[in-house]
Amino acid sequence: MTEERARWTTKRRRVQRVQTGVRMEKRLLQLLKTLASTLDITLGDLLEGIVLHAIEGKSPFGPDTLAKIDALRGVLHLDLTAADSHLLVERKRR
Repeated sequence: MTEERARWTTKRRRVQRVQTGVRMEKRLLQLLKTLASTLDITLGDLLEGIVLHAIEGKSPFGPDTLAKIDALRGVLHLDLTAADSHLLVERKRR
């Protein structure tokens, strides 16, 4: 068991989770779902971790995970960056 995984199994906190229906850019969602699968966690756990790290000003990913993300970005042709945040508009449906 890795040190990070061991940390996940200690000091568990009970929370109330709710179902949500958020809309997200398709390739970004594919990246997140694939990443969660490779890390053997749920998409919800991944998103919670990203948000909890972000609100503390911390990076949610180490070098190995960032390398996985970079590889997935290439496969998915995901060219969006943080600079695109809040500037995305949805295509009109045909």
